[in-house]
Amino acid sequence: MTDAVLSAPIVKPAPDRERLAAFGFVAPSALIIALVFVLPLALLLGVSVLDGKGGVTSAHYVRLLGTPYYLGVIWNSLRLGLLTTLIAFLVSYPAAFALARARGALRSILLATLFLPLAASVIVKAFAWTILLRSDGLINETLIALHIIEDPIRMIFTQTALIVGAVNIFLPFMVLPIYAVVAQLDGRYAEAAATLGASPLVVFFRVILPLTLPGIVAGVALVFSLSVSAYVVPTLLIGEKYPTLATTIAKAYLLAREPGFGAAAGVVLLAIAVIVVALSARLSQEPK
Repeated sequence: MTDAVLSAPIVKPAPDRERLAAFGFVAPSALIIALVFVLPLALLLGVSVLDGKGGVTSAHYVRLLGTPYYLGVIWNSLRLGLLTTLIAFLVSYPAAFALARARGALRSILLATLFLPLAASVIVKAFAWTILLRSDGLINETLIALHIIEDPIRMIFTQTALIVGAVNIFLPFMVLPIYAVVAQLDGRYAEAAATLGASPLVVFFRVILPLTLPGIVAGVALVFSLSVSAYVVPTLLIGEKYPTLATTIAKAYLLAREPGFGAAAGVVLLAIAVIVVALSARLSQEPK
């Protein structure tokens, strides 16, 4: 009996059907992502190192990262992203708590004020700010009618107009992630900390702020990525006075006919976005 068992052929286990099924579901999505995202990015990277004659060169990156003017352009983009993100956070954080504590019709109205602007194009909203801020715009006309000023104040085509417009346009992308976290916040944690003798500041910094950190990280990543790569907003609100990476890319492709340099600027802009997303993912991880 033992010899018969030992001499029986070994049956190989059947393939894992669950893994095959999972691969079958994932494969189409992976193919679409590869064609829509990976392939264009690979082409962008390839164009950025071509010299136009079929050779490989790093001249575009040397020009972009080694010229004071273009270093200033990179700093302009980073500065726009940082200021927009900071101001949007300072406005959005208390607004998210107010929105979470609102009830009934008031909450519906507040949510509508956040979602309705998202239905309008960025171009429309940027043009609206140009109408408000120009010399004969609503703000100057109102200030003159109230006898606060005698002559129109120059508001359009200034860095203040750029920051104000960018904050207004990208503000919902900061409020909504923070609100999503604050709405699920259990108030008993703060009450327990206060019962144990913690001051309001300690409760905020040791309890509330850490619990809302995922929403903050998500909002910061969204707003910074959108504002640092914005093209329409700086073009309409400040023009040539504040060159950014996005406007430099557009000029390289549309005016200067330098696709290699434009691609290099695009790769740098993409690297900035990837770094922000990576840092955001790192910060959003729960400590082990």
